[in-house]
Amino acid sequence: MPGIEIDLDKIFHNAKTLVTRLKAHGISVTGITKACCGSPQLAKVLLRAGVTSLGDSRIENIERLREAGINAAITLIRSPMISQVDRVVAAADISLNTEPDVIRALSDAAQKARKRHGIILMVELGDLREGVMPCDVEKTVQSLRKLPNITFLGLGANLACRNGVSPDNRNMAKLSVLADHIDATAGAFAAPMSVVSGGNSSNLNWVFAGGKMGRINNLRLGEAILLGCEPLHRQAITGLHTDAIRLITEVIESKTKPSKPWGTLAQTAFGTPLLPRDEGDIFQSILAIGQQDVDPDGLYPPMGIKILGASSDHLVLNTGDTKAPVGSEISFRPDYAALLRCMTSPYIDKAYIGKAIAPRIIPQPVSAFLG
Repeated sequence: MPGIEIDLDKIFHNAKTLVTRLKAHGISVTGITKACCGSPQLAKVLLRAGVTSLGDSRIENIERLREAGINAAITLIRSPMISQVDRVVAAADISLNTEPDVIRALSDAAQKARKRHGIILMVELGDLREGVMPCDVEKTVQSLRKLPNITFLGLGANLACRNGVSPDNRNMAKLSVLADHIDATAGAFAAPMSVVSGGNSSNLNWVFAGGKMGRINNLRLGEAILLGCEPLHRQAITGLHTDAIRLITEVIESKTKPSKPWGTLAQTAFGTPLLPRDEGDIFQSILAIGQQDVDPDGLYPPMGIKILGASSDHLVLNTGDTKAPVGSEISFRPDYAALLRCMTSPYIDKAYIGKAIAPRIIPQPVSAFLG
């Protein structure tokens, strides 16, 4: 301890449920592995549950999946670095792109490797993270279609990650209209785009509320599968497990202490303190985990326990009516931010439980994407 416990049976259920529900709307699922650092165990479960491809934001994670024998189509979902194009072409079948210079470099790398590389061009729809402005999409597509060893697969978008802009009929219709326009003006010898990837787990509210799908036929899902909630309001999705992942910690100090600090106050290790309310003496426990390992604001404690604060290596709790014994365990449900930090911390053990890994998985062939 501390450790992250990942229940693959519950994750399989979540993934299978979402794949089935979205299939009814004509939408395929790209299963995102980045929150678990490209875990092969997670990837196998997602493939067994019916995702058509995998996606990750780090080429190192994709290389890890390849080394583990995962031969499904994999998409690099963060725009590639020019310095890594050779690795991207070697390990990833598809990448999300916005920069013509990067796409040209991918073309050169693909020629050298005698491979084809698929491109999904990302479109800016208002959240102001990555994406080509809509007015520049047509000329960008025209230029990349001329590049050797590059297959233009379609358009994509990403919302709700930087500024919280929600997917809705208006911005999704914009993407569909662009896709129709690109296909209509492509010429007789250009294949129509096969992928219009509307976004991530934040799109689920729009889909399930009866949104107009238009050309949207793919979503990239991570948080909804792992945590069973939608990212816009962090509400549980009906029928999904919200406790597939838990953080288990150990108590290293347990004492009765005043709830209010005394002395001259200055900044803490992480900035200006929020002064606690004076509640008299409390049962205070310290856990062997801190800011270096987890986002404390992203932890959901058990009933009756309150998180008071954290330093680099200590998480301080008010355990309510019960004094927690030293050496006892306290578990939390992490949100997405807390999960990301936990999974990247070398000080937190990662344990996969359940029987959901199939002995043999037949993924959709890469030729289904690249031709």
